[in-house]
Amino acid sequence: MADNASSYSPPSAAIDTTRPSVARAYDAALGGKDNYEVDRQLLAQLNAAVPEVNIIAVSNRAFLVRAVRYLAREAGIDQFLDCGSGLPTAENTHQIAQRVNPGARVVYIDNDPVVLAHGRALLEDNELTHLVDANIFDPAAVLENTFVREHLDFTRPLGLLQVATLHHHSAAEGLPPAEVMRAYIDAVPSGSYVVFSHFINPENEYSEIAERVQGILENSISRGFFRTRAEIMEMLSGLELLEPGLVVNEDWWPLGPRSAPLPAAANLIVGAVGRKP
Repeated sequence: MADNASSYSPPSAAIDTTRPSVARAYDAALGGKDNYEVDRQLLAQLNAAVPEVNIIAVSNRAFLVRAVRYLAREAGIDQFLDCGSGLPTAENTHQIAQRVNPGARVVYIDNDPVVLAHGRALLEDNELTHLVDANIFDPAAVLENTFVREHLDFTRPLGLLQVATLHHHSAAEGLPPAEVMRAYIDAVPSGSYVVFSHFINPENEYSEIAERVQGILENSISRGFFRTRAEIMEMLSGLELLEPGLVVNEDWWPLGPRSAPLPAAANLIVGAVGRKP
């Protein structure tokens, strides 16, 4: 089993404030404070293209909250591997899970220097929460990491989170997205759950908006791929999807009936929770 010494090193404090960051732009959209002018400028560009773009970030975080709460409360999952965790904005996976089960273990994976620079706060939060520096698009680097294996028991079901991550990955940068997910799904034990969300090209009247947003992302942070439903379903192969299946995030077990039509941007991100048989 490979050892990743960087897991044990203090997070780098080097932060480039001259280039926008995915994590910081997401933080800005959620109303966080760990972002800079360059990130807010990117968010403003996106808002100009899609006036309700903040709804993507807000609905995605709300989906994560509902899904993790379900796994901790209803499915009895007490250990989580959160890939691409992002900045420690309010309502992180460990806060949600440990509110239900104080003994739940959470390992966050990220290699964004911005995220790692804030990682110490997560590490100091409690002894059951850890942050590992690894590339989530290299499954072997994560799954063979000694620190991951030390804190998560792969002989018991766990919750794997790939929430708004794979749409920042291109096959040109390594394994195709479906193969990345296949490696993770193959590695987790039977009875494990996967929480997943992704930008979607809905192949309808909203596709033009998706193209505009993708163009802005490509000219700034170089990532943000809107894939078709068929392409996304390929990433979930091998899982039994819980009802209602792969749907726009707002429709995955919402808190109540919808009182108004969905904003256009809400149709551009979908989510699902699946169980490995």
